[in-house]
Amino acid sequence: METSRVPAAVDALLVILRAAPALAEVRIVDGPPPTTNLTERHRIYIGWQPGSESAVGLTQRFASAGARTRDEDFTIACYAESRSGDKDMALRRTRVFEIVAAVEIALRATNELPEAPTLNGAVLWANLTAGDLIQEQSDSGPLAGLGFSVTCRARI
Repeated sequence: METSRVPAAVDALLVILRAAPALAEVRIVDGPPPTTNLTERHRIYIGWQPGSESAVGLTQRFASAGARTRDEDFTIACYAESRSGDKDMALRRTRVFEIVAAVEIALRATNELPEAPTLNGAVLWANLTAGDLIQEQSDSGPLAGLGFSVTCRARI
């Protein structure tokens, strides 16, 4: 018997984003960055945000009397970044919002992907919520990062 849908949801989110045509030029990383690779200009981290101690926050409660099923609500921490060797922060900021927009679109139902909002059946629903923009300028160029959350509800 399953006690959480978190592992299945994170795995499904990775599959959906890696298959999204709009994210073909973006590296999708499972968890925190192992090292900083300045040659990869665009990344999305699933289950990690800078400064966060939690990959996924979750709560559960009984769904009804009888204690046969439980509802699980959880939030997957995510982070998108765009960096370059130039000095144009506006381009990086625009690009990181384009990347996160592609995530949001990938989580919407379409004729081709009707199960996307359920993370291919892993949850009842999932949607992109909350965001925090981070901007840094260094000798290697600008970086714009956008921490965001994918919020889910599941029945277990």
